[in-house]
Amino acid sequence: MLAEAITALAAAGGTAVVQAAGTDVWTEFRQRVARWFGRGNVQRERTELDRLDQTAAALEAAEGQQAERVRLRQEASWEAWFIALLEGLNDNQREQAAAELRTLLVEYSPQGGVSAGQYGIAAGRDVNVRAEQGSVAAALLQGDVNMSTPTMPDPSQG
Repeated sequence: MLAEAITALAAAGGTAVVQAAGTDVWTEFRQRVARWFGRGNVQRERTELDRLDQTAAALEAAEGQQAERVRLRQEASWEAWFIALLEGLNDNQREQAAAELRTLLVEYSPQGGVSAGQYGIAAGRDVNVRAEQGSVAAALLQGDVNMSTPTMPDPSQG
């Protein structure tokens, strides 16, 4: 498996852990992630359950601007743990573990994910829309929309 594919899969895993923490799917998702990491080792599975609980607690305790830093730090940590496990396996085990992780991530991906038409954009997080040179900008999103007043064009621009 290519290093880029491992990194992308691990990043998706890290993001999924952080996004699932504190949601209705968390209890089952954390069990499945711990089992995936444990690979049949009950003690390792317990260790991962503890680590997942620590992640959920850190995310819940974070407030304000600190919350984003904690979220990013947790995603990066989980990405590193996913990479370490995948890279520590032989080729056949790695392919099997990667397939299992992909299945797990699909099963627990948020319903109604993002999509866009031909001239649209898709984003799983905040989008800032700004009009330029007196034009109008609009957005329809499920989440925050931040619109700023357009700046006046330089007189030399007409």
